[in-house]
Amino acid sequence: MANFSYTVKDAKGARKEGIIKANTMDEAIDKLATEGGTIISVRNANDGSFKGKLSLFDKIMLAIYKMRTAVKLKTLVFFTRQLSTMFSAGLTIEKAISNLGKEEKDKKFKKVLMKVDDDIRKGYSLSESFEQHPGVFNPLYVSLVKAGEVSGTLHTVLDELAENLERTEDTRRKVNSAMTYPIFILVFLIFVVWFLFYYIIPKFSDIYANFGADLPMATRVAIAISNVIKGNLLITVGMLIVIGLIFFVINLTDRGRWVFDKIKLKIPVVGGLVESSVMSKFSRTFSILMKAGVPIMETLELVENVVGNAVIEGAVRRSRVMIKEGYGIAQAFRSTDVFPSTLLQMISTGEETGDLDKLLSKTAEFYDKIIDSVIDKLTSLIEPMLIILMAGVVGSIIIVIYLPIFNLGEAMAEGIK
Repeated sequence: MANFSYTVKDAKGARKEGIIKANTMDEAIDKLATEGGTIISVRNANDGSFKGKLSLFDKIMLAIYKMRTAVKLKTLVFFTRQLSTMFSAGLTIEKAISNLGKEEKDKKFKKVLMKVDDDIRKGYSLSESFEQHPGVFNPLYVSLVKAGEVSGTLHTVLDELAENLERTEDTRRKVNSAMTYPIFILVFLIFVVWFLFYYIIPKFSDIYANFGADLPMATRVAIAISNVIKGNLLITVGMLIVIGLIFFVINLTDRGRWVFDKIKLKIPVVGGLVESSVMSKFSRTFSILMKAGVPIMETLELVENVVGNAVIEGAVRRSRVMIKEGYGIAQAFRSTDVFPSTLLQMISTGEETGDLDKLLSKTAEFYDKIIDSVIDKLTSLIEPMLIILMAGVVGSIIIVIYLPIFNLGEAMAEGIK
């Protein structure tokens, strides 16, 4: 006989998880049905017990595949909201997917939807069809759809998914809006610096060469950099591309990604924004999965996969092991020394009251407000700081260029000698 993990709700709405022995899943469902209560999910207890570790090459190919097949977040949000509305209105999933596929304007996403429609017609479930497109539907999306299919609450799950994606898109839009001006200034600054080193400094270099005088160290360094840039432009650009690719590959390794994510959390101001964003995603994902009836161990595994920060992922992984050994959720998270006290207190209270999903949802809203506040402050501070930075960099280069002219008489005298 096989072991099946299950999640049910009794007549009072209390949630219960456990393991039941049966020859098949249908037999396990029948046994649970005779015991009364509402069946939320049933799955083979051995599913997901082992996951092969991807090689670096596999990670690179997967990253390239996801970038090649990814669609815009707003496209996915609109699709999820429409699918939820159509399904709630009584259309079958097959009919809803078919209609949405025909009307979709995005060519890449249209191709995905047509393949999903074809898979559904072949007998695959919606979650199984989505699972074939990891560049579009992440593990959280697929697992929530699967939970909705098993529990018979797919329309509710799709609503939750749409709202979650809309919040994510709203936060991303705010961040992008706040960063548009700084990015423009930085790009403009890079162009100005390149123009100075490529065109301006060489002209002064020729003039100084006629003097035959010793130039200040700062000026000599600037001229040397200018000579490298002007004489090896293609090599310089190639080196920048290679450096970018090296960082990209390092970020795909476990250790490299952990170091980069650790640095992000330590950057003043920005680190706080990153942490709040991760905690918001953590809390909201945890809440949605709990509300959908996904078993706690699977919930933690999915949360680990979607938080987007290696440091937090490691903490969730360690907590998952402790919870499996019998520790409480709040106790396990507290032992990692990674999660903020506000989140730990809400989890502890949720465990005691049985309203963990509701309190986690409120925690996500709390961190969303912090994100909005930090973005507003950064928007007001970054603009003057960037102007000062631009003035400082360009001004320093100009001073270095004109430094010998400040002592022009002495330079000419030495040249005459």
